[in-house]
Amino acid sequence: MNKFFPFVFLFGSFCFGQSQEEIELPLRNLFAAMKNADPVLLRSVFSESAILQTITKDGVKNEELKGFLDSVSKASKNDLDERITIEAVHIDGNLASVFTPYSFYYKGNSHIAEQIAFSW
Repeated sequence: MNKFFPFVFLFGSFCFGQSQEEIELPLRNLFAAMKNADPVLLRSVFSESAILQTITKDGVKNEELKGFLDSVSKASKNDLDERITIEAVHIDGNLASVFTPYSFYYKGNSHIAEQIAFSW
């Protein structure tokens, strides 16, 4: 049974007037940074006021950005491989939302295959 546990990143940047490619770039950089264990690239995709949230069956769980950044920077290159296929980009004024299925591989082993949503 597939579960739906989206991880929502509120990047805090404005998307007004941006193309779909410009909106997708921070997501592609996020996952490239995770796969390459690149803390500089990873930090560059988040604003200082970014909010990370996971929606679970028990409600909303907030996660500190610093903890996420620290955990990714401790990984080795290719340990964290989150594969996405962007299916939908919705833009409404200053708000952009991206919905995508993804698969997460840790050290080459499949761990999760779900949907994920990003808003900023």
